[in-house]
Order: sequence, then structure tokens, then C-alpha cells
Amino acid sequence: MNKLVLVLAVCLMTSITYGQKEKEVKLNKETQLVEATYYHDNGEVSQEGTFNLAGKLHGEWVSYNEEGVKISIGSYADGIKTGKWFFWNDGMMKQVEYNDNVIASVISKEIDSGITNKH
Repeated sequence: MNKLVLVLAVCLMTSITYGQKEKEVKLNKETQLVEATYYHDNGEVSQEGTFNLAGKLHGEWVSYNEEGVKISIGSYADGIKTGKWFFWNDGMMKQVEYNDNVIASVISKEIDSGITNKH
């Protein structure tokens, strides 16, 4: 019963946080993480990732634009951005290194126009 209440609380929190109209949220019993997928109004995936049972972002998160092209990927540990994150925009890729939720370094690179990040 406590897990059900916690999952419902996470669902409520995520709906307030992200505001997308459509979403899928389910508990993965093996990993004990809440898996969430949010959608743009046009039906394309907007974000996918996981929360821990405390309701904090945890694990890998991926964001897509309205055409379904990947625009960012990175990881959280108990709500804190960690490690290398990647952002794609206007033919550029930025690699951002996080240390305890603080940007430690940024590297920008031009990307080949033939590369696709389509979901």
C-alpha cells in the first residue's frame, strides 16, 4: 500500500513538473524505479527517464523535440545531474560535464549533418 501511495505521489509530482498532456508512468519492480514517458501534443515522445521511489529524478533521461529528434541525454543520481550530458542544437553538439549538479566543463563540436538523432 505504501508503494502505491508513493507511486501515485510521483505521478502527481511529475504531471505538475512537466505539464505534458500525455504521459505513461509505471513502476519497474526489478529496478525499483518509476519509468516515465512524456509526449508532445503531436504524439511524439518529449522525454523519457526514471524516478527513484522518493520521487527524485534518477538514472538516464532523454529529451526529444516535436519532430522526435533527440535534443539531450544525461543522468541524474537522486535528483542531481551527474556525469556527461549531451545537447544537440543547430548543427552543434555540446558535451557538458556535471559535478554535484554544477557545470564542471563544456565542450562544443560541430556535427555532421548526415547524423540523425531520431527517436
